Amino acid sequence: MKKYPKKFTRFLKSIKAKRPKTVIEHILKHGHITTQELKDRYGYNHPPRAVRDVREQGVPIITFRVVGSDGRKIAAYKFGDPQKITFKKFGGRTAFSKDLKDNLIKRYDSKCFIYLEEMDEHSLQIDHRIPYEVAGDTKDSNLHNFMLLSVSANRAKSWSCEHCKNWLKLKDVKICSTCYWAFPENYTHIAMLSVRRVDLIWQGKDVEKYEKLKIKSRLLNKKIPQFVKEIIEKEINNP
Repeated sequence: MKKYPKKFTRFLKSIKAKRPKTVIEHILKHGHITTQELKDRYGYNHPPRAVRDVREQGVPIITFRVVGSDGRKIAAYKFGDPQKITFKKFGGRTAFSKDLKDNLIKRYDSKCFIYLEEMDEHSLQIDHRIPYEVAGDTKDSNLHNFMLLSVSANRAKSWSCEHCKNWLKLKDVKICSTCYWAFPENYTHIAMLSVRRVDLIWQGKDVEKYEKLKIKSRLLNKKIPQFVKEIIEKEINNP
């Protein structure tokens, strides 16, 4: 197995949080870890999130591709340059307080910022609007810096951000500040792509309206997203 500098090894062993520690110990023993191993061996259904936890501790991680058990190429992760430990900026994120969540709910209601879905507060997660990997851990308690996300929205944001050039290389806060995943209420791009999106949720009494929409779209032999777009375009073009 590859030998690492003693300073780097001591740093790795100083990390005690369960998820990043699990990933680190596996890489130390086997040289790398795959998404398949993270799922099958350790039960992590969102492997990039587990690897992200390691990066947030300041550990340099490289992503590469290997062949999985089914013959398809899958992502694998190993340590990067030991000299690139980032103690100051990514030395582990600060846990969010209950007061912060309460204040976010008080100001914005108990709903997901992305899907605008009303949810029980226990189902919502606090996230930095601008990713931790780009801006670091903010000590500013300004609510404007945070957002409430459903689990699915948080996963979608993580996946998109982790494949964004700004996340991977540029680390430019200004780019994130105009991104959909940071400010869905006012954005100019999605992960640096010229894309716009609208996420619609029908809840409660509105579910009946969705069912009518589904029936009508089927009668017209159209997919619901296509049908909704046509309705919107018709309304926009209506003088």
